[in-house]
Amino acid sequence: MSSSIYNIPVTDIRGNEKTLFEHSGKVLLIVNVASKCGFTSQYSGLQELNEKFYSKGLVICGFPSNDFAKQEPGSDQDIQQFCSVKFGTTFPMFSKVKVKGKEIHPLFEYLTKHNKYGGRILWNFSKFLINRFGEVSDRFAPFTKPTSRRMLKAIENLLDQ
Repeated sequence: MSSSIYNIPVTDIRGNEKTLFEHSGKVLLIVNVASKCGFTSQYSGLQELNEKFYSKGLVICGFPSNDFAKQEPGSDQDIQQFCSVKFGTTFPMFSKVKVKGKEIHPLFEYLTKHNKYGGRILWNFSKFLINRFGEVSDRFAPFTKPTSRRMLKAIENLLDQ
């Protein structure tokens, strides 16, 4: 397992291989997303956070996953179109990944192995908040809305550091 979240290889939704290093020094909100989930409307809240805090250093990273009830069946192109047309998303989206099981993506293995905020992902729209040093700072359950008071306070606290 990687020693830094910034060294883990990821693929953006357009198929470009990269790492999260380009976002080092920023606050990250990493979310496993799905287009056909009861929580899909949270894309609106994620976009709202993006518009409110991007200029202050927040980067939202959406990672589609089809691991739960096959709620993300589309291709990366389908997902990108759905998100931009239905929710107007402008935050970084990444290629579909596995967030559990033997084929878990290294990023989600890293996140779920964290001592304090680890544990397996139980459903779509689990949210991991990463501080400016690349450390997991908090985790939010799928039912926690992106614009909830708890999330806003946690994000603002990290951005102020």
